[in-house]
Amino acid sequence: MAVANSFAAAAKLTTPNGDYTYFSLPKLSAAGLGSMDRLPFSLRVLLESCLRNVDGFIVNEEHVRQVAAWNAAAPAQVEVPFLPGRVVLQDFTGVPAVVDLAALRSAMVRMGGDPKKINPLVQCDLVVDHSVQVDQFGTDLALQFNVQKEFERNLERYQLLRWAQQAFQNFGVVPPATGIVHQVNLEYLAKGVLRKQSPGMAIPGLPVDVAYPDSLVGTDSHTTMINGLGVVGWGVGGIEAEAVMLGQPIYMLMPEVVGFKLTGKLPEGATATDLVLTVTQMLRKHGVVGKFVEFYGSGLSAMTLADRATIANMAPEYGATIGFFPVDDETLRYMRRTGRTGAEVDLVERYYKEQGLFRTDASPEPEFTSRLELDMSTVQPSMAGPKRPQDRVLLKDMKANWNKDLAGAFGKAAPSAPVKVEDNGHSCEITDGAVVIAAITSCTNTSNPSVMVGAGLVARNAVAKGLTRKPWVKTSLAPGSRVVTEYLEKAGLDKALDQLGFQTVGYGCTTCIGNSGPLPDPVAKAVRDGNLVAAAVLSGNRNFEGRINPDVKANYLASPPLVVAYALAGTTDIDLTTEPLGRGSDGKDVYLKDIWPSSQEIAETIEQAITPEMFTTQYGQATQGPEEWQKITGASGELYHWDDASTYVHEPPYFQEMPETPPPISGITGARCLLSLGDS
Repeated sequence: MAVANSFAAAAKLTTPNGDYTYFSLPKLSAAGLGSMDRLPFSLRVLLESCLRNVDGFIVNEEHVRQVAAWNAAAPAQVEVPFLPGRVVLQDFTGVPAVVDLAALRSAMVRMGGDPKKINPLVQCDLVVDHSVQVDQFGTDLALQFNVQKEFERNLERYQLLRWAQQAFQNFGVVPPATGIVHQVNLEYLAKGVLRKQSPGMAIPGLPVDVAYPDSLVGTDSHTTMINGLGVVGWGVGGIEAEAVMLGQPIYMLMPEVVGFKLTGKLPEGATATDLVLTVTQMLRKHGVVGKFVEFYGSGLSAMTLADRATIANMAPEYGATIGFFPVDDETLRYMRRTGRTGAEVDLVERYYKEQGLFRTDASPEPEFTSRLELDMSTVQPSMAGPKRPQDRVLLKDMKANWNKDLAGAFGKAAPSAPVKVEDNGHSCEITDGAVVIAAITSCTNTSNPSVMVGAGLVARNAVAKGLTRKPWVKTSLAPGSRVVTEYLEKAGLDKALDQLGFQTVGYGCTTCIGNSGPLPDPVAKAVRDGNLVAAAVLSGNRNFEGRINPDVKANYLASPPLVVAYALAGTTDIDLTTEPLGRGSDGKDVYLKDIWPSSQEIAETIEQAITPEMFTTQYGQATQGPEEWQKITGASGELYHWDDASTYVHEPPYFQEMPETPPPISGITGARCLLSLGDS
């Protein structure tokens, strides 16, 4: 925290729940640093960070002046130090950081010091979500089976994380089988406004409690989902994350900011997934790599926060550093809906309005480096594939595009002959385009009740018509948090999803990160024997060839309701807008339009099924974890007990013989590039 009151910007914020010091952006205008209204909201957050952290060493007043003087047309090529308020880790990329902290504690003891002094300097939270795999599906036992396999495979790593959970200050762990990091961050970890005691600040007449905007970096690229809540944050590498954990800034060149104006609202039949695939295609074409994208316009007032988070999540796919939505009334409503306390919501409202960080339709339009615009009423049902998230295909064009891609992208002049799938006396035939994976998989969409409830309603209507999934389709549902399970159950939609094979298989990043598990042996054999171009339809954000499953070449991103529809159809060689999904129990053809719910029905179901109490109950026990987590032994004490026989976790050597006075750092010579890779 700042030790000097630069630009006399420190001020008092009085709330019913206490007084706070904050560093006022409006006071910078009064000090002659220019109008704050012209700055994009995301840059105002960077500016506040610089202002609050001026210490004359890491951050100085010139940094504040440089950000305040941001030139939209040609941002100055200067480095800006950004000190995020917290760090979010996931279990694979976060483990090295935990190992380094554990090694520092061991080194501290060898040098005669107190190991309890080794802790992150900012709040860090690690969510275990990247380890569950879809080994079993289509059964009520799938979740328990997959969790047990997860613990068998990852026990060594989980012992380390269980130890860290109790050993460190400023460090929390959300155990396995709770939710994915981005949804847990959105629904639970994010506060909107962070608070910290800073007695060393010693500004006369001002409280030692300082309030400032929530901000973070994470070790997963889709950390940007939190931008939907008005929180500046993005994914970084492990070295950068550890630097922030130890109180160091992220250095970045002054960014360009692309303004994306949204107007209108989604038409009947279109989903947030269709919107994000449209936005991704537009931004990828525009070119936003290394840039901030900030959304503005009257359309924001017609969007739910979950829809915003869906768009923010895919910032890596459209190439931006962040995809930012400023704090506004919908942000406050979302915080109330997800069980944040009245005091938390009140502080967010008061702070952001006082700072000029609160968006309304009457807010002055910021300056941007470049601009795009989309009337959301023009969005049509879409998918993306078969290999890249920016390759959007209108649903009505899917069949034609499939046949074109079969010849072009996959080099087949004609579809392969049908291949028989033999399974316990039952048989069926599949050919190119067979949908062998239909996965409602955690990440982009599972935090969005509109598409999750939509999937449940499609399933309910399909079951009522007598439709079933095709026998060669591996189906899975991996909710982003346990709240999703609870509201699907309350709405009575879980049973229909179960009947179609969409039982919950786990709470974590499954198919989207390649943890789809193996195809059933008979299906895998048929695909290989026939050299088929099999397909996956998933509600994730990445569909690169070879990522989803080694036996699946074509992968399509789609909304959760469309994932259900393709499980019923069983092929991508179909026009779902004109051809039937199958025959119902009455012998009549059933079309997608016959089972697709209206926007009003989705909204009414959400209203009846979701309550703030669900979030407070589920997240009230978020750190406990399943029984398997609670039974982990040997995870206590101030020091980690290194096991020389471990095949996964070893004490790193660089602290083991470190002298009390380290030698000077020498230059790096002879370094060379290991890999130079093109786009995608």
